Amino acid sequence: MPFREINAKMVEARVMPGQKMYSQRGAMLAYRGDVSFTPNIQGGQGGLASMIGRRVANEATPLMTVEGDGTVMFGHGGHHIQVIGLTGDTLYVEADRLLAFDGTLQQGTMFMGSQGGVMGMVRGQVTGQGLFTTTLKGHGAVAVMAHGGVIELPIVPGRPVHVDPQAYVAHHGEVTNKLSTALGWRDMVGRGSGEAFQLELSGSGAVYVQASEEKL
Repeated sequence: MPFREINAKMVEARVMPGQKMYSQRGAMLAYRGDVSFTPNIQGGQGGLASMIGRRVANEATPLMTVEGDGTVMFGHGGHHIQVIGLTGDTLYVEADRLLAFDGTLQQGTMFMGSQGGVMGMVRGQVTGQGLFTTTLKGHGAVAVMAHGGVIELPIVPGRPVHVDPQAYVAHHGEVTNKLSTALGWRDMVGRGSGEAFQLELSGSGAVYVQASEEKL
């Protein structure tokens, strides 16, 4: 894993010769060694077709390529940072939450309706995250941003985890997610609990939840 957590809001990455990593533009705080930072017009791995797909899906956050031999410290906006290690599985995360990630990871997009059907699409509208989300797949590490601290909740078969859609950060593993509702007559007349919608994640993996209901 190339990231070392300095504190809750800063990480340090070891950049090795011949290897690439990607970060959100402007996220470099300091560096040592011979390191270069260049805008990445393709927005990461996947080539031109993948880049076009991400732009159509509005999941094309400006990235830069980081190369050379040295160490780089990353942080952005004072947001809390969570480092997530992938061992061949897929991470699902909104593009604007990506701080930095291994260049070996394959980047793509997923239509929300493919996990959760119609309620998956409704989820995108309820959370303001749109109809697509970013995917990163392979072996490597990802640094994502969140408001407040982040907790990792394991998801095991037969015991789904329910998350406030506004507090959801990312998830990985063989997980199906959908929006569930608990609308009752109290919600219809404005006297509900304020928890009418929950994101239900089931399968095998983990979900990351931030200590806030505020978007980045």
